[in-house]
Amino acid sequence: MAKSEKPSVFRSERTPLSVTFLVLSGSSIMCVASAIDPLRAANRVTRETLFDWKIVSVDGAPPVTTSGLPVAVSGPFDPTEHTDMLAIVGGFGTRDHGTPALLSGIRRVARSARSYGGIEAGSWLVARTGLLEGHAATTHWEDMEDFSAAFPGIDVRPDRYVIDGLAFTAGGASPTFDLMLHLVRSRLGMAVALDVASVFIYDQARAATDAQPLVSLGRLDGYDPRLAQAIRLMESHIDQPLTTAAIARRAGVTARALEGIFRRSIGETPGAYYLRLRLHAARRLVIDTRIAMADIAARCGFSSSAAFSRAFSRAFGNSPTIMRRQ
Repeated sequence: MAKSEKPSVFRSERTPLSVTFLVLSGSSIMCVASAIDPLRAANRVTRETLFDWKIVSVDGAPPVTTSGLPVAVSGPFDPTEHTDMLAIVGGFGTRDHGTPALLSGIRRVARSARSYGGIEAGSWLVARTGLLEGHAATTHWEDMEDFSAAFPGIDVRPDRYVIDGLAFTAGGASPTFDLMLHLVRSRLGMAVALDVASVFIYDQARAATDAQPLVSLGRLDGYDPRLAQAIRLMESHIDQPLTTAAIARRAGVTARALEGIFRRSIGETPGAYYLRLRLHAARRLVIDTRIAMADIAARCGFSSSAAFSRAFSRAFGNSPTIMRRQ
């Protein structure tokens, strides 16, 4: 269906918007909260039910989040029920949820909905329906490379969230809050959006097109801005690590000065922090994916699988192979 045939939900409009949240087991409780709570707060601020949402699961049973907390649902996902907006919240294991019946149901809802999309790993499920083909989209940064390889027809972007026509995607909990605040602002105006943000003492300092960071630095009030610049350089060169001297040059300081900044702010050298950053990125890939260890070593800037295994074992007490098996 052409984009122009349906009015966007992201526009000035005071009529109530019905939203269905399909939450999958393995989702982050923070993603669920970031998706729903801004809408609840908007209703509270305006004293009107301008967002009418329901939470459903694939089979009607409460989906269990990664923290072990179940999410109460009103029932199973019913493709025959109309909704203005369908948001699929996914996390660990979402790649395996794409049964033919579920994908068919999502496509059916999308045909009548004014907007549909995926939150964090929910993007995978939407992509498997074919609804993102030819569109721009994003997913959590950990999955970006695999997502691009699995769906070459999608314009995969590292943005915090992406809205393209009727489709929307968000990269994680904080970007989801950004997305929902944008929905509130688009429909109800800046004043209401600011009131909603104030409910959560939330400072939206990022734009939708800002790249997803590996490390959330916030605004780092009171810290040397060169620290943030150095860390951003490190995380953008995980696969091909820069030397401390090269990072210092780009940050506009000497290597010795950068060492001092890191010791005062973090309590360790730039090199030690950089290694820890790479190892934690590797750990997530070891635990959350089935990517071969040699590929993880290369992605995280280690010269060989053996060097990767030694560094990993020193840091975490087990080899990457044993940790994955556990």
